[in-house]
Amino acid sequence: MRILVTGGAGFIGSHLVDRLIQEGHQVIVVDNLSTGKKINLNKAATFYKRDILSNGLERVFHKERPEIVVHLAAQIDVRKAVADPAADAQINIIGLIRILECAVSHGTRRVIFASSGGAIYGDQEIFPATEEHPTRPLSPYGISKLSSEHYLYYYHKVCGLDYSVLRYGNVYGPRQDPFGEAGVVAIFCNKLLKGEQPIINGNGMQTRDYVYVEDVVEANMAVINGNINDIFNVGTGMETSVNALFHLLLEITGSYMKEIHGPEKKGEALRSSLDFKKIQKTLDWEPKISLREGLTRTFEHFRALL
Repeated sequence: MRILVTGGAGFIGSHLVDRLIQEGHQVIVVDNLSTGKKINLNKAATFYKRDILSNGLERVFHKERPEIVVHLAAQIDVRKAVADPAADAQINIIGLIRILECAVSHGTRRVIFASSGGAIYGDQEIFPATEEHPTRPLSPYGISKLSSEHYLYYYHKVCGLDYSVLRYGNVYGPRQDPFGEAGVVAIFCNKLLKGEQPIINGNGMQTRDYVYVEDVVEANMAVINGNINDIFNVGTGMETSVNALFHLLLEITGSYMKEIHGPEKKGEALRSSLDFKKIQKTLDWEPKISLREGLTRTFEHFRALL
């Protein structure tokens, strides 16, 4: 199939592109390289340096005629969204609408969208959260992701565009950016390798559902092959506190860094974990990489870069 991946030079996107090419698909990548990196690009993919908000996007669809779009390009930093909600909405909502309009105009039959289970459920009442959990996002980022899900439903009902939504937990693994504000695993690994002190935001008791990038790629492959219009959580069902994550990394790396805390950050939920039974039952997907194994692989990746 001809599959267009937005954000295909980024962390998750580049891993997915590699997997799609391995399976024999023709892959087109659209990425403005604001956070994605050329080094991540698979040479077998057709690459366009484009912003999803630019006029050049329509020309890519006109030329390439993708059958499926996997939309990963996004503003992903909760703190940036809190600081500038309008910019977050411009990229995450208007950018998606541009994708959907191009898809409808140029014969794309399906869009797969990367949403956020950690952000859209807000303060969870049930652990782990199922897809039926109330959605009360605590940040503009979560609001933009939830709004995007509604736009996908609208375009499906009105324009006949099929879609799948994958609500990710906290994805981590090789190629994650260790220099941004998002991605605590990459940030901690990078600092430990350099002998620098990691800072834990708040009391460190906030929990997340950490899911390895390879498992996330397989979830994308499952919905691509499954051809089902639905919403699925992609997580492990387990909560891990930032403090526990930090100490597990100390064990893996043999570091003796102290546990140091800084101010808490606005717009972040206190606890998060995602129930994956729906995608397991429907598409036979489940996470296979344990947290310890995933952290070890991630740390080894960053160590190899030194």
